Amino acid sequence: MKIQIIRHATHYIEYDGKKLLVDPMLSPAGAMPPVANTPNSFANPTVNLNVPVSHLLQADAVLLTHTHPDHFDAVAAALLPKDIVFFCQPEDAGKLRDQGFRDVRPVESDIAWDSLSIVRTSGQHGTGEIGKRMGPVSGFVLNAPGEPVLYIAGDTIWCPEVEQALAQHKPDVVVLFGGSAQFLQGGPITMNKADVAKVAGAVPDAQVIVAHMEAWNHCLLRREDLRAYAAGLGLAERVLVPEDGESFRFHPSSSRV
Repeated sequence: MKIQIIRHATHYIEYDGKKLLVDPMLSPAGAMPPVANTPNSFANPTVNLNVPVSHLLQADAVLLTHTHPDHFDAVAAALLPKDIVFFCQPEDAGKLRDQGFRDVRPVESDIAWDSLSIVRTSGQHGTGEIGKRMGPVSGFVLNAPGEPVLYIAGDTIWCPEVEQALAQHKPDVVVLFGGSAQFLQGGPITMNKADVAKVAGAVPDAQVIVAHMEAWNHCLLRREDLRAYAAGLGLAERVLVPEDGESFRFHPSSSRV
């Protein structure tokens, strides 16, 4: 398995002989307005892609955790082939079909794609009223013969749903959406430093990759701060905080090469 962190939640996975594009947000820097009611007013995304879009469009399928614009934007909707395989949560299937995508495959609980198994997980995109207003979000677990088990948690904080997914699927590799995104009121709606540490503690043999950082205006946690925090807990080798465009390759034993 190879994972390339593209920008924010967007990443590109080579797995079981297939290429999956996760949460494609392809707009240039500054093309979208800032998220309102947040601590700063930077236009989004705050950085450009440093990977050619043509590379991302070679994907065999899209895996979409939810349709918030920082995970699926108008540029991606326009550029992706309308016949591409599109895996999503059931709540988003109608919207994708309305945009002209013809091979939308909602994942109720699990779905098979040849020898690849995709299991949908749930989470909490914040707490209280803010969490409710954020709407449904999903994560996914990928499993195939000869590949490490991969868990993409999606936009969630540490919560019982994440804890259950980790215990049930025992992933070798976990991709977390960090950044500690938040509004002026309420707590974080994506994972903060403490949440990342809890995940690492729950799966002590897994490699953790933290994406969803330094590309959207309400994501306040910086890479350097998360790296320093992880190092202080002795987790520097197991918690990877990649730069945009950085790639990792994993074997089923979850060793990094």
